[in-house]
Amino acid sequence: MDYDVIYIGSGNASWQGARFLRKEGLKILIIEKSLYGGTCANRGCNSKALLDAPYEIKAFADNFEGYGKSGNFEVDWPALMKLKRKRIANMAPFLDGKYKEYDLDVAHGEGYIVDEHTVRVGDKTFTTDKIVICTGLKPIIPDIKGKEYLHDSTDFLDIEELPKHAIIIGGGFVGMEFASILAEAGLEADVIIRGNMALKFFHQPYVQNVIEILKEKNIRFHFNETVNEVIKDDSVVIENPEERVNIFENAQNTDDDLRDPDAKVDNKAYENAFTVNCDSGLSLTGDYVIAAMGRTANVDTIGLENVGLDYTKAGIKVNNYLQTAVPNIYACGDIADTGIAKLVTVAIHQSKYLGKALLGDAEEIVYPVVPAVAYTIPRIATVGVPAYIAEQSDEYDVHRIRYGKSYSLELKNDTRSEAKVIVDKDLNIVGAEIYAADAENVANMFTFIINQKITLEELDNMIYAFPSSSSVCLYKLHNIHYKF
Repeated sequence: MDYDVIYIGSGNASWQGARFLRKEGLKILIIEKSLYGGTCANRGCNSKALLDAPYEIKAFADNFEGYGKSGNFEVDWPALMKLKRKRIANMAPFLDGKYKEYDLDVAHGEGYIVDEHTVRVGDKTFTTDKIVICTGLKPIIPDIKGKEYLHDSTDFLDIEELPKHAIIIGGGFVGMEFASILAEAGLEADVIIRGNMALKFFHQPYVQNVIEILKEKNIRFHFNETVNEVIKDDSVVIENPEERVNIFENAQNTDDDLRDPDAKVDNKAYENAFTVNCDSGLSLTGDYVIAAMGRTANVDTIGLENVGLDYTKAGIKVNNYLQTAVPNIYACGDIADTGIAKLVTVAIHQSKYLGKALLGDAEEIVYPVVPAVAYTIPRIATVGVPAYIAEQSDEYDVHRIRYGKSYSLELKNDTRSEAKVIVDKDLNIVGAEIYAADAENVANMFTFIINQKITLEELDNMIYAFPSSSSVCLYKLHNIHYKF
């Protein structure tokens, strides 16, 4: 065999574990057809975090409107984009250097599985004892008329200028986070959602809070709508998007042509205009259309059929050892259909597990509680037992902690900050929902508490740095402990 393990894909799902195997003397090959590091490093998490940060700061500053704020904080998107491109351009070379540091071989090109022990890259073939598929997910582009006019998250995160009026199809992480950026930039957007809720895996009262904030900032929401076509029309101009929506909604039960120019008011011109039509008759026009409808398995061209492996939108089914139906082929990261949240943190956990498991006998993978954050403005986070389950069970109690309102100025005047803490009948914390500007940090605190099974009594006997959102939230927990 040429290699002990071949990884197809070079993101966190591969190299984080591969380094352990190489350290123990196994020969490793990582195959990558695009940029080293995969989506998160080059087209996803890092880019989003960098571009989001100034708008987060702007929202913080706006909390002090009337409380000492003077002047306005404006974000220069072109300058910010220049910085982002410079920083992200360094990621692939940096990771290439890390692979060399870890003595990992790399082949550039698309990995194609020939059989259970052979992978082809271009005109070269490599034999291996084990194969690990780490190809991740790719954005869903619906098969509709005009799909060529749709932009995915990669496009938006590299756009030269923000659109004046975006139409966002989808209300998940991508759709809602992009809507927050556009809202803070003072721009407009329409968000089209197929179901009746956005961010369906998060605490819906908190999601609704975010939606109301976005509505106040010219972001409109359209639920239970299915897009059926996108039309490019350079001549389309509109004056008031809300008025236009009302025109079309009022015309739904008539024989009117919803794209009749007479039905449109005229004033705001776009260099490029796109009309998005829905099954219900709803018609919206803007200058940029984003497909934020989730992601699907990125494996259709890697030769799974040659080894008899099937997959679904959720990826390749694996057992609790990350092993596919073919014993020597594994799947790791987002492409692994495990039922666990598809987050980069989970991919790293799986990769490290697999890197150690492939060295010998291994127990099944164990997942600690996994925090998830929607990086809207403000943020929403969830960890452990969710509130909607706790509220329907006799096994748990849900306690609301409105720590932002109690300590407003100490916490950057973020009066809306709060958490819902879920405890079992022994008063052990088992879950938390957080709604705050820095919800991700508070979520990490609860993640540690839940994983380490730290009791309320132990928490109450600790001393924390004040002022801070975590210390105030922790202090409030004593009300649960003492049943005040």
